[in-house]
Amino acid sequence: MASMRDIKRRKSSIQSTQQITKAMKLVSTVKLQKAKLHAEQTGPYFNHMYQTVTSILARSGSINHPYLQKGQSDKIAVVVITSNRGLAGGYNSNVTKLILNNEDLLPKDRVEIYGIGHKGLETLARRGYQIKEDHSQIMDNPTYADAAAVCERVLKEFTDGQIGEIYLAYTHFKNTVSHEPKLLKLLPVEFSEEELSQADSRLIMNYEPNESEALDLIIPKYVTSIFYGALVEALASENGARMQAMDSATSNAEDMISDLSLKYNRARQSSITQELTEIIAGAEAIS
Repeated sequence: MASMRDIKRRKSSIQSTQQITKAMKLVSTVKLQKAKLHAEQTGPYFNHMYQTVTSILARSGSINHPYLQKGQSDKIAVVVITSNRGLAGGYNSNVTKLILNNEDLLPKDRVEIYGIGHKGLETLARRGYQIKEDHSQIMDNPTYADAAAVCERVLKEFTDGQIGEIYLAYTHFKNTVSHEPKLLKLLPVEFSEEELSQADSRLIMNYEPNESEALDLIIPKYVTSIFYGALVEALASENGARMQAMDSATSNAEDMISDLSLKYNRARQSSITQELTEIIAGAEAIS
């Protein structure tokens, strides 16, 4: 059994850690409320943007446009959104697993990572993935301008023929306690069977002045909107995951403190009993 001094020292250490986890939970809760409100306000716009653009393109028939066709290059750009800090449970690992567990779709030798968030980049770099660009600085306070700047760089690589496909890996924010990692293909645009079946019963889309000019304006805005929506949701998910992790850590610390208190009391009682036994034995020996 550990000594009373060891138990007391360990209990004091856990109490100090518990104070830290409580403070981190409080900070994450405050940040979550702001990020959650932002995600709820912007979510409908970006969802409607996605549905509208995919509906337009599904009704456009066969259009020969760079944004709608796979490029000649076999390189695949993956924009990965994680956090710059840890202590968020499985938030970061769940996103990186989308890439690590999909080597059939995303072969390591063909993937180029455009990273936002140090934690995801560190994991993927250790696994041997090529890190093309690091934009982690925008994760703490993402803006639409930041999203547009990153998308402009990736889209230029796509139109220049340097990459053939673009994917987005992020965490979708459902609610405070539910966050879903997602892998979304941005370009070339693809449609589900349901979207195609719905498009069959509608009129073919007409463009003015012409389809090429219209798509040159629509697709970049569509990609940027989806990307910015993902940044907003990822930030809310990160703070939600960290709040849950710190709440769990605080509860675990409380359980450990209770257990150590019980062990300390038992050790103290045992020490007192032993001292009394020795005193009584000594008194009897003298008499």
